[in-house]
Amino acid sequence: MSQPGPDPSSTQTAAATGAKPTYEQASGRVEEIIRRLDSGDASLSETLALVKEGKAMIELCANELGEVGAALEELRLDDLVSRLERESSS
Repeated sequence: MSQPGPDPSSTQTAAATGAKPTYEQASGRVEEIIRRLDSGDASLSETLALVKEGKAMIELCANELGEVGAALEELRLDDLVSRLERESSS
């Protein structure tokens, strides 16, 4: 009988395993951090650590979104060039 794989809802971050987290993992971790901070149960040192980690996760998400936006813009430009080339050869 096979054993189940890792729990996808685990709060272990990819950073703890040495891997760069995905956008989905990073945004999920930001939500966990916000919940923890909102609980009011975090100590001062934990709050500082959570804020630093949250900032890093938000920056990762922003960079990922920026890359997607740039790729979409490039696709739009390629489409525009193709349409202009078709129109000029007609």
